[in-house]
Amino acid sequence: MADGKLPPHPNRGGPISRRQARRRAVEMLYEAAQRDTDAVTLLADRVGAVEVDPVADYTITVVEGVTAHRERIDELLAQHSQGWTLERMPPVDLAVLRAGVYEMLWSADVPDAVAIDEAVGLAKELSTDDSPRFVNGVLGRLGTIADRLRAVL
Repeated sequence: MADGKLPPHPNRGGPISRRQARRRAVEMLYEAAQRDTDAVTLLADRVGAVEVDPVADYTITVVEGVTAHRERIDELLAQHSQGWTLERMPPVDLAVLRAGVYEMLWSADVPDAVAIDEAVGLAKELSTDDSPRFVNGVLGRLGTIADRLRAVL
């Protein structure tokens, strides 16, 4: 969409920006990890529930995409997060990185630079002072080989 807004879903209060939808996806990925539950199951519980804010279509796309490709995403993160295991990463950073890798490699309409910038912005909003630099470093390393990775997915 030219204006960055997604069309409104029936029974929703209007369009939501991709940035807001992406943030909601990261929050759901984080919550699912903290609860040790499947993110798609958590998502299914939220979609259409009256007691929570409506869930944007792009949020659903990111959560389902990360879940579908999680094994490969985690392999890539483990390989390119120099000196960090996934278990040592702050859980919010891990959720941000998973969403960023998904967008870089599987969202054809999201340029790599946008996926990285958005992930860094989310790390600034949601995590520690060191997180934006860490997220930028990991996704930047993956960005240098993203074309090769997409060719073999």
